[in-house]
Amino acid sequence: MKRIVIIGAGIAGLATGCYGQMNGFETEIFEMHDKPGGLCTSWKRKGYTIDGCIHHLAGASPASKLYPLWQELGATKSLDITFDKILRRTVDDDGNELNFYTDIERLRSHLLDISPGDKDLVEHYIKAIQKFTRFELLAAIGSGGLGMIRMLPHIPKIMKWGPVTLEDFAGRFRNPFIRKAFPTAQYDFPNIPMMIHLSFMAGCSGRLLGWPTGGSLEFAKRIAGHYEDLGGKIHYRSKVKRVITENDTATGIELTDGTAIMADRVISAADGYSTIYGMLGGKYTDSFIEEYYSNPPDEQEMNAYVSLGIKKDFPGLPHALTWIMTDKIELAGRSYEKLDMEIFNSRTGMAPEGGTVVRVPFTASYSYWKGLRESGEKYKAEKERISETVINRLDLFLAGLKEKVEVVDVSTPLTVERFTGNYHGMQVWMPAKKPGRTMGKGLTRTLPGLEKFHMVGQWAQGLIGISTAAILGKKLMKSICKSEGRRFVTSSA
Repeated sequence: MKRIVIIGAGIAGLATGCYGQMNGFETEIFEMHDKPGGLCTSWKRKGYTIDGCIHHLAGASPASKLYPLWQELGATKSLDITFDKILRRTVDDDGNELNFYTDIERLRSHLLDISPGDKDLVEHYIKAIQKFTRFELLAAIGSGGLGMIRMLPHIPKIMKWGPVTLEDFAGRFRNPFIRKAFPTAQYDFPNIPMMIHLSFMAGCSGRLLGWPTGGSLEFAKRIAGHYEDLGGKIHYRSKVKRVITENDTATGIELTDGTAIMADRVISAADGYSTIYGMLGGKYTDSFIEEYYSNPPDEQEMNAYVSLGIKKDFPGLPHALTWIMTDKIELAGRSYEKLDMEIFNSRTGMAPEGGTVVRVPFTASYSYWKGLRESGEKYKAEKERISETVINRLDLFLAGLKEKVEVVDVSTPLTVERFTGNYHGMQVWMPAKKPGRTMGKGLTRTLPGLEKFHMVGQWAQGLIGISTAAILGKKLMKSICKSEGRRFVTSSA
């Protein structure tokens, strides 16, 4: 029996392990943390659960082409999904409110109520959403092959809406509030393509996208449990120091305690930089890899959070909410005119009865927080200052919040780096050169000059998303089966 060692028990590593076990390989996963999931994680504070990952789960219902993937991985067992009636609500201090209803007809009526003069543009927008319900963009992106062939009739729609940003489209409205609020429809990122927003609206309207009750860690635990039921082994608190190579072939791994584990293949589902420059000493690279990792962005959106556990229910609030403020707020050296919020009430399984978790994401600079950490107490003091600033501001919006706060949790890029090993506490970024390469060869699915070694997950493909990570694990094992002369099978086959 061929033996495969997998570095990292995130979704990509777990999926790879599951499909490896299904196909007769002996697999073991080595994870630095004491729990599975990697970036797909949550943590508890005094009965409140702080979620660190899932905003929308692609493949959330049997109507989705991705649902069988989660079935194969055991993720759908006893899975309860929340389907939002509102993708996001955006409000301002003048009492204006824009709801992105996932019921398309209700959304049409709502927009026309706000701005009858924008009737033609509203109809154009609604028809675009309806056209995007005819295919599943996230499923096609990850599937390749036949999936991409099936996408061919829809390429004109993607080409039309890909270059148009939310800001571009917002500027077409006559209504000043919609022009201001529309760019917040997805997340408060600059230059999000309308193609992405339309696919999310279509997915939510068709119940292809949802939110798993209990949060990200519970979702990851389902897959980890299925992997172990298939006979796989996960070794927690087992950090890999290096990949053992002989004659430019990966032959095993060495843990930080000196333990060596030999294998026929080595797969890294871990952070790309740590894998390439740490575990392999930077020996197996090329100019593309060197260029990519030498130029990481210092900032990423939603790379830090203030999370609050509040002993108070806020009925009527949607899961996602944006507040456009009259007075700006300063967080970590940046000025914000909008605050994004994610709301988790007790019905989500994330808060005790009558309680609420409110999570506020903001843009984080790695060098800013790194500098504070090196200055000792300044790091802790800045976290306390930011949380106090957020609490005081939210108390103006959600009356009675301040006096009911029971838990305060601040996550920075250094938090993510410490617990997941992700380089600079960030997710994969688009390469400055040859961005189209990621759609074909990915970033680093293999490394030049190294045999019997593979990478899987976001740092292999250059795409984020837990469904993408799971698909890549499946595709990798299918490829390995082909090279070994085996027929690839799944638990549902």
